[in-house]
Amino acid sequence: MSNMMLIIFLMFMIGNMIFVSKHKHLLIILLSLEFIVLSIFLSMMIYLMNIEFDMYMLMVFLVFSVCEGALGISILVSMIRSYGNDYFQSFNLL
Repeated sequence: MSNMMLIIFLMFMIGNMIFVSKHKHLLIILLSLEFIVLSIFLSMMIYLMNIEFDMYMLMVFLVFSVCEGALGISILVSMIRSYGNDYFQSFNLL
């Protein structure tokens, strides 16, 4: 059991490192966020299985993560249509 938690913790840390280091491209940031959400989902699943609790909270978590993914993809599509790429340096934030 502790090996699984160590793997999930490493997944979470790798996702965070990719999120911090690859901050120029929106697509890579969105993929790293989904990787972090997957690691949080796995840790919640293991925790809820250990305390023998119902899995309804996982369904709510999945609904919110799907909404977050759809919102990220829509922002990516609108950014590519407006600016031609997904670089953060190619447009002005002000």
